[in-house]
Amino acid sequence: MKQTLVILVVGLSPALVGQHTPHLSRLAARGGLRAMGAVTPAVTCSAQSSMLTGLTPSEHGIVANGWYFRDLSETWLWRQSNRLVGGEKVWEAGKKIDPNFTCAKMFWWYNMYASADWSATPRPMYPADGRKIPDHYTFPAELHDELDGKFGQFPLFKFWGPAADITSSRWISDATVHMMQTRSPTLTLTYLPHLDYNLQRLGPDMSHPQLQQDLMDVDALCGELIAEAEKQNMEVMVVSEYGITPVTDAVHINRALRDAGLVRVREEQGREQLDAGASDAFAVADHQLAHVYVNNRDKLDETRAILEALDGVEHVLDESGKRAWGLDHERSGELVAISKADRWFSYYYWLDDARAPDYSTTVDIHRKPGYDPVELFVDPAIKLPMAAIGSRLVRKKLGFRTLMDVISNHDTQLVKGAHGRPTDDPDHGPVLISSNAALLPSTVHQTDIKQLMLEHVFGSQGAGVEDAA
Repeated sequence: MKQTLVILVVGLSPALVGQHTPHLSRLAARGGLRAMGAVTPAVTCSAQSSMLTGLTPSEHGIVANGWYFRDLSETWLWRQSNRLVGGEKVWEAGKKIDPNFTCAKMFWWYNMYASADWSATPRPMYPADGRKIPDHYTFPAELHDELDGKFGQFPLFKFWGPAADITSSRWISDATVHMMQTRSPTLTLTYLPHLDYNLQRLGPDMSHPQLQQDLMDVDALCGELIAEAEKQNMEVMVVSEYGITPVTDAVHINRALRDAGLVRVREEQGREQLDAGASDAFAVADHQLAHVYVNNRDKLDETRAILEALDGVEHVLDESGKRAWGLDHERSGELVAISKADRWFSYYYWLDDARAPDYSTTVDIHRKPGYDPVELFVDPAIKLPMAAIGSRLVRKKLGFRTLMDVISNHDTQLVKGAHGRPTDDPDHGPVLISSNAALLPSTVHQTDIKQLMLEHVFGSQGAGVEDAA
C-alpha cells in the first residue's frame, strides 16, 4: 500500500492554478492536472458523496445539501449522518482489498457515524438556554479533547458566516497534519473551505487583490500538507467540488409559487413560516438548483409552467429529465429547476420583509428551508456593524434572549458568485491534481475519484476493484 493524502480545496478550478498557487503548480508540474466533470448538483454534499462512492446522486441519494423529508413534512439541510449516503465508501473498498487499510476523514461531509477509522466534523453545542457554542464531533470520541488540547476550540464562526476566513482552514489543516504524524493513515482526506467564501462574496474575477491573497493563503496551507506528505513518501491528490461562476441576482422561486397560490404559510406571532406539508408546491433552493416538491399532483403541470416562465430558470427537469441528469431519486423533487449561469435560487417565500421569519436575518443553516449565501455578509444597512454585533454578544452573555440579527433578508445582489449548475467552461469547473502522472486518465469525472484514490493506494491491485465489485 502507498499512503495517500487527498486535499479538497473548495472552489478551486484549473483556471485558478497558476502564479498565485506556487505549491499547487509545482505538484501539477511534478504529476499532472485535469479538469474534472461535475455531478449535478455541483454542491458540497452531492459532489463529496460522488467522489467517495463513485456513484451519481441518483444512486447514492444525496440529491443536494438537503431536501424535503416527505414523511416528516419538513425540510432539512446539512444533516451529518453518514447513513444517509448509499453505496460502498472508498475506505470500505480499501479494507476489502487489505484489512490493514485505514482512513482519516477530516471534515469531509456526512462524517458522523461513518465507518472510517478516524473522523472529525463541525458540530456545535446547543444548550437549552439558546446558545450556540462552537465545537466539533470526532470518532473516536477521545480524539475531540486531543485536538482541542492541541489546537484550541474549533473556530466554527470562522467556518461559515460573515466572519468566515482562513482560520477554520488553518485549524483543519493543522489537525490533519497531526493525524498524519500520529496515526499514519493509509488514506487521509482533508477539507479546506477558505477559497469558497470570497469567491461567493466577490465573484470569480481574479483581478481582485483579495482573491489573489485568498489563493496564496490556501496554497500555503496546501504546501504544508504536501510537505508533510512528501516526508512520509505519500502520494498526493488535490480535488475540488465545483467552480464558481459570476452571478447578478437571485431567482425568487418560492415567491413565484406563492403568487400562484401554491405555497402556503402559517403565522406565528406576526411572522410567516413556510408550511411545506400544506403547500401544493414549494421549492428547496440550493445554490443554482432547486428541488420543487409538488404535494398536489393535480398542480404538476401548473407548477411546471410557472417555473418555465420564470426569468433566470434555464432547465425544468421532469422524470425523464432527472434520469438524464442523474437525479432520479425518491428524495428529489417532482420537478428540478436549474438556473441560468448568472443566477441562483433564493429560499425566500415571504412577500413582505416585515413578516419574514426571525431566522431570516440570522446565520441559521438548519432552520432556513434552503441555502442562503447572504449569510456571508453583514447587512450593509447596519451602519456600525462591529458595535451591533458586540452589543448583541454582551446581551447574550448577560443572559438575555437576543437574536444575532445582522444578516439582510432581501439584498440578494450582495452575492457575486455561485455554483450548483455545471460550468459551461471546464477550466472554471472542478479540478484534479495528482502527484502521480501515470495514474491520471485523459478525462476524469467526480464519479471516477473513488477508483483513482484506490489506484493511488494500491496501484494495479486497486485498479480492478470496481470491475470485481
